[in-house]
Amino acid sequence: MKKWLKVSMVSVLAVSTLSACSKPQEAPAAQGSKPGEKAKFSISMRTLAFNHVEKSPNINEDKWVKLLEEKTNTDLDIVLVPHKEFEQKMAQMFATNDIPDVVQGSGGTTGKEMAGSVQAGVFLPLDDLLQKHGQNLLKKIPKEAWQKETLNGKIYAIPEFLSNPSRRTTAIRKDLLDKAGLPIPKTVDEYLNVMRKFKEMGVENPYQGRENFKYADTFFGAYDAFPYLSMLTQQGDQIVPKFFNSDNMMKALQTYKTMFDEGLINKEFATINPTVYKNSVLAGKSGIWSMNANEALQWEQQLKANVPTAKIELIASPTGPDGKGGHYLYNSVTRAWFINKKAKNPEAIIKFYDWMLSDEAEKFFTFGVEGQNYTTENGKINYKTPTDPAAVDEERYRQAFLWMVQDTTYNKGTLSMTDEGKKLMSVYDNMLAKEGRDGIQIDPGLDAYMKNPDITPASDTAPPVILQHMVKMVYGKEPISDWPKVLEEWKSKGGNDVIKEATEKFNKKDPSVTISMPRR
Repeated sequence: MKKWLKVSMVSVLAVSTLSACSKPQEAPAAQGSKPGEKAKFSISMRTLAFNHVEKSPNINEDKWVKLLEEKTNTDLDIVLVPHKEFEQKMAQMFATNDIPDVVQGSGGTTGKEMAGSVQAGVFLPLDDLLQKHGQNLLKKIPKEAWQKETLNGKIYAIPEFLSNPSRRTTAIRKDLLDKAGLPIPKTVDEYLNVMRKFKEMGVENPYQGRENFKYADTFFGAYDAFPYLSMLTQQGDQIVPKFFNSDNMMKALQTYKTMFDEGLINKEFATINPTVYKNSVLAGKSGIWSMNANEALQWEQQLKANVPTAKIELIASPTGPDGKGGHYLYNSVTRAWFINKKAKNPEAIIKFYDWMLSDEAEKFFTFGVEGQNYTTENGKINYKTPTDPAAVDEERYRQAFLWMVQDTTYNKGTLSMTDEGKKLMSVYDNMLAKEGRDGIQIDPGLDAYMKNPDITPASDTAPPVILQHMVKMVYGKEPISDWPKVLEEWKSKGGNDVIKEATEKFNKKDPSVTISMPRR
């Protein structure tokens, strides 16, 4: 695997290499300026904790990358950025000026990982290029997604988009629930009772915890207490983070402390990384957990390899005092692709991404290669979803990682072929569409956040100063009743400036402010 970390002379050599790779190349009219030669460019891509990616000895020699290059007449140099160190490595990239031709961001132009690079003029405005070479992109990507990539009236990135923002869901081992003789839980108390029964049955992790509460935040949703970037709310005459509702926040923290005290969540949950988290589920050690709904069928196949009788069911998330619940609603952009202003062939890059939304691309990423992965009979595609864990990882990699621009809500092509897939689409359309929490959003982000990283939340992670107290309170190291003191600490470290700036923008009806709509 190509390492991201480069220092001193290695960085200098790398920059030279990237520049060389970006020189104009011959290619067919669809990809470059000269017929017959491939268009070369480099792309930085976050590994996203995908097993197939992180286990690859050299992603650029992967068969699917080679096939993608053949189909698009390109020569790609993919530079992997470690998932867990994404922000750190991105900051290093910009500091060393070792910037590939295309850079993957997590969302909009002002994301923390972009380190102000868009505002600093590192990347190309794409409006004219899109008009000339990106008509598929302009026609198929929703307006809301393009708005996330717009700064000062100019588009700076190509977004991978999400048509249904309710993406995360609560999963349960239905076979264990049936064995327990209990109905599907709905309220927080009912969930706790199911976990207690799972513990009695010997389930190692009745609820699967994870560090930073990431993908383990189900009960903050029940109390509308997500401490995330999109979770601002109006409190009196001020715009404040939702964790300012001390009553709700303390109830959520008490729920987790109850789970911790009773052994319903792993005692080491604060150090469980994404790999351990997933492996625990797939090994049959978890009863209830949070996940992206579009991965449920693949996870179930991998789980069945270890526990043949296992059955995963996606259920409505626990409801709180207001009768509502659900996970945080995603941004309309899941990944974004920025083109370095020094890239030698931006036209070819635009055409490469424009192809991603073609019918040919959809068939390739969804089903693979005809004759190898699927057959066609009387116009109907015959495709067998893989069951072997490694093959499942490979399919997920092809459908989600390499397919860089698509509607990532779910893969309609494969889901529509089976009853299980149709059921999953129904989950999205009839259950997830009705749940989820959102708040007032301000994008581009607040200047006060940019100045104070310790008080700044991420899309699904609490601000560092807040998070450390959350963990301590669940572990019993601090009393939950001290939450108001935590708010004062947050305000003293720059939070007051956040409130002031957010309130001013809200009152002025600044175009950067988006007021959430209630779920139907």
